Amino acid sequence: MRFATALPLLSIACTAPAAAQTLTPLADARLRYEHVDQDGLPDRADAVVARIRAGVQARQGAWSALVEAQGNLAIVDDYYDGLHGAANLRPQVGDPQNIALYRAQLQYRTAPLTVTAGRQRIAIDDERFVGNAAFRNNAQTFDAVRAEVVPAKGVKADVTYAWGVRTIWGIDGAGARQQAVGGDNVFATLGWASPIGTLTGFAYLVDQDEAPVQGYRLSSQSYGVRLSGSRTFGRTSVAWQASHARQSDYHRNPNDYRADYWLADVAVDLAGPKLGAGYEVLGADRGTALTSFQTPLSSVFKFQGWADKFTTTPPDGVRDLYASAGWGWKQLGTLKNVSFQAIYHRFESDRLIRHYGNEVDLLAQARIGRTTAALRYADYRADRFATDTRKLWLQLDWTI
Repeated sequence: MRFATALPLLSIACTAPAAAQTLTPLADARLRYEHVDQDGLPDRADAVVARIRAGVQARQGAWSALVEAQGNLAIVDDYYDGLHGAANLRPQVGDPQNIALYRAQLQYRTAPLTVTAGRQRIAIDDERFVGNAAFRNNAQTFDAVRAEVVPAKGVKADVTYAWGVRTIWGIDGAGARQQAVGGDNVFATLGWASPIGTLTGFAYLVDQDEAPVQGYRLSSQSYGVRLSGSRTFGRTSVAWQASHARQSDYHRNPNDYRADYWLADVAVDLAGPKLGAGYEVLGADRGTALTSFQTPLSSVFKFQGWADKFTTTPPDGVRDLYASAGWGWKQLGTLKNVSFQAIYHRFESDRLIRHYGNEVDLLAQARIGRTTAALRYADYRADRFATDTRKLWLQLDWTI
């Protein structure tokens, strides 16, 4: 009902005199093949899915209105999509068929203040706590009001109140995988551009106020600090980030717990060769389910390996020691933004320090014209957590 209050504003903006507006069409398409071979399941998963988004943005002065719809079609559906079929026969590919309103927002933007209301994408910092989950075809959006304020040079405050989270499960979402999760969520950050990088204090109050979604046990409050920066030395650039947070139960969560988050990461670009390393810890409390550090609103695919073994943090937490190496070219013949990357992960529990398993991720991608092509592979080798899993993706993304 609260989202509906934004619709009259969108209607007014979209029906203003056309001569006073700038209209911009929005369109993008994705075609992806995903193959999953997971030990313990009798069949493999093969999914060919096509996603299309289309919409329009109208802009007049500091005001803009945007409406965008999306559809996801399973061309080959030999997979468990998380909602239909048997979970014990084929591996899961989280791209159920869907047709829905993706975004509908009204925005006021000036240099010191930006306010966005309606259904919108929200991606904060590295998306570890709040993100768009863009890798999955249906992605994640928020019914929210967001204010971004720059009161002084080098200082930025970002505050969001979100009353609904539109999940990747689409219009058929049900049970623990709802199409939308209501709640009084608050995301707040305050950043300062210091000499060694942007120093940000943050508070994320996550209210998963739907009983079927883990019995409210994903509701949490996280408070912490983050530092991120970069420097260029000739043709070499170095980027770094570090973060710490403390999480505890919130709102209706029946659990009583405390857990810590730690991150240290550095990346070096040698004008071609690229190297990186990092260590991320999602801590545990007492080893009970959902008393470890959880990030249910993050872009989880970006973290802890592409095999998706840790989308929900295990009861004993997880420690991820990772290293990456790659090479990039701005242009190779007709190809642009060509890159190759390899990432190695070693996973352990935070509590009791048990080896979970190792993973190798590989990525090759390039752009030609308006299309980006990517070949991606993940190989998780289990020790004391989950089962051996191999995934392969072939993907084409086109945008107008």
